Amino acid sequence: MTYQVLARKWRPKRFADLVGQEHVVRALKNALTDARLHHAYLLTGTRGVGKTTIARILAKSLNCEQGIGAEPCGECAACRQIDAGRFVDLLEIDAASNTGIDNIREVLENAQYAPSIGRFKVYIIDEVHMLSKSAFNAMLKTLEEPPAHVKFILATTDPQKVPVTVLSRCLQFNLRNMTPQQISGHLAHVLEQEGVAFDAGALALLGRAASGSMRDALSLLDQAIAYGVGEVREDAVRAMLGAVDRRYLFTLADALADADGARLMQEAAKLAERSISFDGALAEMALLWHQVALMQTVPDAVADDEPERDVLAELAARVAPEDVQLYYQIALHGRRDLALAPDEMAGFSMTLLRMLAFHPRQAGEGAAPPAAVSRPAAAPKPESRPVAASPQGAAAAKGLLAQLSGRGPRAEAPAVKPTPSEPESAPEPEPEPAAPPAAVKAAAPVASPARDDDAAPWDEEPEETAIGMPPPDGDFDPPPPEPAELAVFDGDWIALIGELGPRMGAARMLAQNAMLKSFDGHHLALAVPDSFRHLAARDYQEKLKLVLAERFGDALSVTVSVEDLGLETPAQKDARDRQALLAAARASLETDPVVQQFVRDFDARLLTDTIQPIQES
Repeated sequence: MTYQVLARKWRPKRFADLVGQEHVVRALKNALTDARLHHAYLLTGTRGVGKTTIARILAKSLNCEQGIGAEPCGECAACRQIDAGRFVDLLEIDAASNTGIDNIREVLENAQYAPSIGRFKVYIIDEVHMLSKSAFNAMLKTLEEPPAHVKFILATTDPQKVPVTVLSRCLQFNLRNMTPQQISGHLAHVLEQEGVAFDAGALALLGRAASGSMRDALSLLDQAIAYGVGEVREDAVRAMLGAVDRRYLFTLADALADADGARLMQEAAKLAERSISFDGALAEMALLWHQVALMQTVPDAVADDEPERDVLAELAARVAPEDVQLYYQIALHGRRDLALAPDEMAGFSMTLLRMLAFHPRQAGEGAAPPAAVSRPAAAPKPESRPVAASPQGAAAAKGLLAQLSGRGPRAEAPAVKPTPSEPESAPEPEPEPAAPPAAVKAAAPVASPARDDDAAPWDEEPEETAIGMPPPDGDFDPPPPEPAELAVFDGDWIALIGELGPRMGAARMLAQNAMLKSFDGHHLALAVPDSFRHLAARDYQEKLKLVLAERFGDALSVTVSVEDLGLETPAQKDARDRQALLAAARASLETDPVVQQFVRDFDARLLTDTIQPIQES
């Protein structure tokens, strides 16, 4: 007798046999029991999760000779023929190879005829997203209002490519990927029925390798049985999959917990000797730290029958939770960067060394504390460091004060050069840290040091501010000029906006469409017409105030009301000026002798709408 692979032999025949799709099974069983049947269903999900299987079970439930129900008998002629793929009223169409409109048109033409032997004519269209746009358009009307005897069951792995017009005509069910525990549990049931010896650890490996697909899991199980000569053992499955022995991972984690770098590298070398995939090793290591984190935070999330629960609990007690999170992240980044490493062994060992470098024991040895790095303990604060009372020190201090005050070494300015008659014991002022030009601009007047009877002659000079002083010799940038006083504003709002120009930024929209209502030297009142009511919002006012503060000072306040004062706004003036320029440009071209000659001799026509004035910058 020909051998039948496990994926086909153990394909579910009833809803009760399905694994991991309870949310879909419940909805379909209730609909069948209450006879609330839709005309089109859409099943979505990755490969091997049961889309076609559910479609066939639904077809049996609809056409079973015992009647419509959630439990087809499986014994009648219709059920047996559907299981064997010979039922004439069940048409399975592969949309990947029948993508054109002609294929769909043939299906739709046959849909109008009554079923031959069944109760319903069922169309299962697999990978429906592969249909062409014209094919989708052709089936829309039939899909929305098919004959009463027709049911459509569409299946796809990529629902994003299905048009919304099709989705809206179907009941959509999203099939989930199965968990490794669900897969390994079902594999155990299959092996018990088949009489094959197995290890629980081997089934756990197969469950993770299947990536949520039961069909993939059964195919891997077939391969494992053949590889293990009729048995499914953990060592054989690891060798077959190229998976990392979890014992090596626990040894690596143990060496890492002890900060034992030598043992860590020895275990990494053993993995290399066994030709283990380091990409898989890092993936397994990330999974290990994930399980440890679960054991630390949510112990109930780790199954009681987990064979490695005790080892995970021991690691969870030895490694700090924050270190577990860091090791997990390092494993993910190490796996991502593995292709950039000189070789896989170097990338894997570097990932382990990175974990070791962040070990608390390593971080506490030979590392300077943050305070020592930022400032040596013996260094005095700059403001408390005395200046030597020597001619050289006095000259340096005076030069620094001259730089801070923006004064050059001119005789008529407050001089900073030392005089021969200056006593050596005269107290020197404490230097202040140099400030950038922006800070010098806003600085308070530089005060002279405290006076005494022995004060130097340069201390007797009057105080002057740093603003407006002549620039010193050298590379020191002079401070920007002081803003003009409020009194210079003559009330010409349009001229003021033109003066501010590009500095307006986000406040330009309000400024261009506002009219000056009043200005008393400290408060600026503006008005905007009702069509620009939204510009009176507080955020626009704040932006404009920030711009005007550079011109008038921070004491200025700005308010905006909604009213039409009958005045011209800057935007209206700009529009009027532009229209005047445009009119002048058109008049200039229309009266140009050359243009007139072209119009007269060649019946040319001047396209006045295309004329644009050139504005001089």
